[in-house]
Amino acid sequence: MSLPISLRALSYYNFRLYFSGQAISLIGTWMQRIAVSWLVYSITHSALMLGIVAFAGQIPVMLLSPYAGAFTDRHSRYRILLRTQIAAMIQAGLLTLMVMSGYANVPGIVFLSVVLGIINAFDTPARQSLMIVLIDDKKDLPNAIALNSSMVTLARLLGPAAAGILLSNFGETICFLINFLSFIAVIVSLLLMKLKIPERKKQQENIWEGLKEGYNYLKQNRGIRLAILLMALSSFLVMPYSTLLPVYAQAVFKGNVTTYSWLNSISGLGALIGAIFMTNLKPGRSLPKIIVYASLLMSVSLALFSFTTYLPLALFFIMIGESGMLAQIAATNTYIQTNVDEKMRGRVISYYVMAFQGMQPIGSFLIGFSAHYISAPHTVLIEGIAGIITVLFFIPLIRKRREAQAR
Repeated sequence: MSLPISLRALSYYNFRLYFSGQAISLIGTWMQRIAVSWLVYSITHSALMLGIVAFAGQIPVMLLSPYAGAFTDRHSRYRILLRTQIAAMIQAGLLTLMVMSGYANVPGIVFLSVVLGIINAFDTPARQSLMIVLIDDKKDLPNAIALNSSMVTLARLLGPAAAGILLSNFGETICFLINFLSFIAVIVSLLLMKLKIPERKKQQENIWEGLKEGYNYLKQNRGIRLAILLMALSSFLVMPYSTLLPVYAQAVFKGNVTTYSWLNSISGLGALIGAIFMTNLKPGRSLPKIIVYASLLMSVSLALFSFTTYLPLALFFIMIGESGMLAQIAATNTYIQTNVDEKMRGRVISYYVMAFQGMQPIGSFLIGFSAHYISAPHTVLIEGIAGIITVLFFIPLIRKRREAQAR
């Protein structure tokens, strides 16, 4: 039976295994994220502490991603991914034991968040770089990336919804336990793969020289560099708003964990809409143009959401904004993956990961600090306006690049 064109990447055995294993694991990951944020806010009632925990979990990505990308280009991406997934399972098990034993505390959560951040710094470039060998026909790579984004966003929809039900009925422990068990699926899927990975030539230069080579490559490729810079600024200025969702659930909407679950689930629904748009994107569409418009949509929606106190309308703005955010992320990833030299793939993707995930911890810490002193709505409004200004600054730069490329 032939698959619809929007699902064509699922015709490959290895990609099907990857897709199914990651889908199960990511639902557990989102359940743990929701449970961690709610647990921290329940213990401290502090927006600042939410920012600190988010900072602790993501700052290792900022610091280690370039090195991890160079490391990935020198070693087996498959083996790195397998080991990072096992390490993440161990981290999830330790967190489960801490909560289950009744010794949950913020310092312990911060420490385990840092551990997970270190694991993710190596996991993400290895996972993104492996995508190219999961697809036999490289023409289907954009579809594989879009389907991967759809899978991630579906997990964002289902994970928070399930977490909200379980948190309100059984508490945090069950969410952490399910995340721990969900890693079995992704580890088994990796072990069942039949990969033909091309042999790598032994690298003679020092790993730091390889890292410098990746930086020089970006300097010479203006299109990729602009896409990564815009992603970095969006991640720093706009995307960390989600850190304040527990504050919105309790302080702005006067709700509980169910309200918090709704906010996160509708974010996942919006991201899924953006992913479906990218999955059905016809070949030849201008990815830089999509990146710009999607980023602008996210920033405008966030500004409108900031002072909305009517929950249904707020959910609508989040849904529209998250669809723009996902489209920007997927379009940027696809643009990089389809334009980068194979030998530089791991290093360039590591800079993308640093821009996407590495800038968020700094932004999360700053908005937590800001919300502590000037309120969450004012902070989110500033984020939205800053995002709009950033996009307007980048529009002529990207247009100039497209005109030069056309000439």
